[in-house]
Parts: sequence; structure tokens; C-alpha cells
Amino acid sequence: MSVFKKMALIVAVFAFVFLPRLVFAAEPINIGIIAEQGTLVGDSIVNGAKLAADQINAKGGIDGRPIKLFIYDDHMRATDAVQAFQRAVYDHHVVAVVGSWISEVALALEPWAARLHTIYITTGAADPKITQLVHNNYNMYKYVFQLKYNATEMAQTVCNFIRDDLVKQYGYKTAFVASENAAWTEPLDAEYLKCLPQTGIKVVGHMRFAPNTTDFTPIFTDIKSKNPDLLVTGWAHTGLQQTVQWHEAKYPFLIVGINAQASTSDFWKKSNGATEGIISQAEGSPAPITPKTIPFVKEYEKVFGITPAYGGYTTYDAIYVLAQAIKRAKSTNTDALIKALEATNYIGVMGHIEFYGKESPYAHGIKYGPSYATGVMLQWQHGKLETVWPPHAATAKVIIPSFVKK
Repeated sequence: MSVFKKMALIVAVFAFVFLPRLVFAAEPINIGIIAEQGTLVGDSIVNGAKLAADQINAKGGIDGRPIKLFIYDDHMRATDAVQAFQRAVYDHHVVAVVGSWISEVALALEPWAARLHTIYITTGAADPKITQLVHNNYNMYKYVFQLKYNATEMAQTVCNFIRDDLVKQYGYKTAFVASENAAWTEPLDAEYLKCLPQTGIKVVGHMRFAPNTTDFTPIFTDIKSKNPDLLVTGWAHTGLQQTVQWHEAKYPFLIVGINAQASTSDFWKKSNGATEGIISQAEGSPAPITPKTIPFVKEYEKVFGITPAYGGYTTYDAIYVLAQAIKRAKSTNTDALIKALEATNYIGVMGHIEFYGKESPYAHGIKYGPSYATGVMLQWQHGKLETVWPPHAATAKVIIPSFVKK
């Protein structure tokens, strides 16, 4: 063997053995994840971030730099979330913080993102105030992004589904609106009361209940007395108890709206199948929303043993959106990253993702509509989570439970 060939072989062997180590010897890009661990959505936020980071790192990271996640549990408390945000910035020097599905928490973090000049992407909180603050004072709150539909848009999705399916196909005419008392449901209910009549549905009642309610019998009895066809919901902090009681008592109204906990396979087990027939809006599902959606769900289920809740879809996309922004900016400088995020044009697992500009009332929220993303409507059927709307992503048609009036 010639000297040249020997040298070439040595170089090739050196590259094969040591190149991966050299790639990951580069300084990591630190990202903070704040979530409500121990909840279905909070755990899904963490899992979605882990899966995205692992995939990106397996392909060489971001321009040779690995993503390093720092995960914090806020225990569903704004004070803990603020402390976690401060720790992420001061101790772990993150380039951005991602997460939280509680609007009160996200709103508490927003001023800290401004004070500490640190990007914050909420992937679960739905209150439109989050992006309205960006619109009203862009220079202060430009660090904040909402990679999730806001509550007003979520209500529009529910109303569009009711119009297209439950009114046209089944002739339903009346609804009662019942939501948990939380920041995100105020705009949700306001939009329900506006858009439901536009679908041909008469609203026969509206109520809000405390999130710590444990016995829904009096509430359901009152709702039943109004004889609605539909119970239109806004549930995230709650969901399990009323689902079980609805099923056991066989109340004759169909539950449709938002039951955030019902969007993962784990809810079937926790409710012992009582979620059969429940219809809920979500950001994603095991359906062909985009070419990336089903492969993501399969990999998520393979790694974590359950299907993702909505926070898994949004957070998985958020990590990829942030990674692409860093690549485009060729920097982790905050101002450069903000501009790169504002230029996002990305096909994710939940749809086509772009952010509204600062002139929009929903500045730095994701664009909503047929050309972008609208969310999906899911229904539990025979122990399986099916997508029933929109038509292009549907895996099944709606099934009305036998005890619900038709």
C-alpha cells in the first residue's frame, strides 16, 4: 500500500471515529422547557420537546451545536414558573424558553420575558391577551410568541365543525355552553356565544364552574332541564370527572367542544372508557394533517407509550421552528432570532406555521385559517381516537352514542 493510501485510510478512520465527538464538542444551545409536569398536557409538552431535540441532535444538531434542554416543573403555579424562567436565564443561559399550557402562567411570564430580553414561546396557553400585549406594546413584548391557536380561534373551529357536521348532518338545533372558570375560557365563551347562533344553533344556557368542582351532578341536572342537543365545552384544567359522570348517568346531550385531556390515549385508560363519544378540538391528531403528522405520532407513541396531547404537537413544532430560526439567523442573538422567528414559514405536524406581524391584534400568534392550520376535531370511537373534522384529515365519521338523542 502506498504512503498516500495509508494516509488516506488513517484520515478516514479518524473521521469515522472522532467526527461525531467533534460535532458534539461544540457549545450546546440551551433551551428552557417550563411545563406542568404530572398533567397530561404538561407531560406532553416535555415529551414533544425531548423528541424534537433528540431528532435534531441525531442529525448533527444546529450547525454542529447540540440542543440541550433544561426542564422545569412550575407545579401549575405562576410564582414557580417565574422562578423557573429566572433560573433558566441566569443559571442556564438559555436562548429561549418554551412551554406552559396555563394562560395565567404564560401571562405572568410575559413581563419577565420583556425584562430579561429572552424569547418565550408558549405552546399551550390560549388566552388572546398574550399576543394582544405584543400588538399593543411591540417594543416591550416582542420577545413573546404563541405557537398555538388562541381561544377565540379554537371556538371558531368548534363552531365550524358544528355547522358542517352536527347541524347539516344531524339537524341539531340547541346547545348549552359550560366552561371551567379560567382566563382562557373568557374569550372562548364570548366567541361561542357569538358564533354558535351563526351556525343555526340556539344557545339555551351558559355557565362557568370552579376548576376544583368534583361533583357535576347538580350542574348536569340543571343543563338537562334546559333540554339541549349539545353541551359545548371549555375544559382543560378539568375533564376527567365530568366525562365519567356524563357517561355513567347517560345524560342525553352530546358533549362537543374542548376537553384538552381527552386528546391523548392515556385519557381512555384514566376514564375507563367513559370518554367514548366525546368530541374535542385539538391542535393535532393521528391523522394526515401534513405528511409529518402520522410519522410523528408513531414515533412519539413508540418512545413514550402513549399518543401526544395537544401540547406535544405544538412543542415539537416549536423546537423545530426555533432551530430553523437559529440556522437562518446564523446566531443566537435575541434580536436576530426575533426577526428570524417572525419570518417563519414552516410545515409542521400541526399544519403550515407562520406568525402574525406586529400590526395584527394577535401579533406573534400563529396564523389561523384553511391555508395555515385550523386544528382538528377528535372523537373517541370504540376505544380509538378518530379525527372527524376537517374532511381532508378525517379518519372516521361522527358516531352518536346510543344514549344521546338524535
